[in-house]
Amino acid sequence: MKTSVESIHRFVYQYVQKWHDQKAGKKKKKQEIPIITISRQPGSGGSIVGKMLADQFGLDLFDRDIIHEIAKNPHISTTVIETLDQEELLSLDEWASSLIYKKNLTPDRFLQDLVKIIGTIARHGQAVIVGSGANLILEPEICFRVRIISPLQTRTRQIARSFSVTVQEAERRAVNTESRREAFINRYFNANIADPIHYDLVINTEKLSLSAAVNTISAAIEKRI
Repeated sequence: MKTSVESIHRFVYQYVQKWHDQKAGKKKKKQEIPIITISRQPGSGGSIVGKMLADQFGLDLFDRDIIHEIAKNPHISTTVIETLDQEELLSLDEWASSLIYKKNLTPDRFLQDLVKIIGTIARHGQAVIVGSGANLILEPEICFRVRIISPLQTRTRQIARSFSVTVQEAERRAVNTESRREAFINRYFNANIADPIHYDLVINTEKLSLSAAVNTISAAIEKRI
């Protein structure tokens, strides 16, 4: 999905205004639900599960495309980060530098901005973050980390139906997209995206409906609370 700069500006303004209102006390947030991070194989239904969770719990939804475009645009990323007050900004800078140092990550500009954007979202709270390595950025104590998977054959059929393409083309898309995601996580976080140690819950949607997956995640989160 390609997102225009104009639509990103609109999206960001919506949340910047919301966060400013919350700080001003105009809107009261519930804090019971942690940040939920969703990692997913292409065609497994992970993005849909993320939206369903956001709708069910009344959470903000930030997908990979939006977050990456924000991180690539210095003006937009600054606008997001500066929704924090001065004390929070200092804390964010220290936390981001410490994270990059402890994990021995390559501190290029994109990664620094990506970490700060996800850190800012987490400090405002009440959000579902899809992709972007959020589960490897945020502390396990403040988020619930989910991985959605499904066999390649099942995912291929789903992609073919969703995009009206041949099975061969669907499989090519599934494999290529997963390869890009694996490479991204390996490059920026020195991690294996499929390693279950990085998640609190791994769900296979081959025989579990997306609604059942959402119910399972919801029950696990409520038990944790």
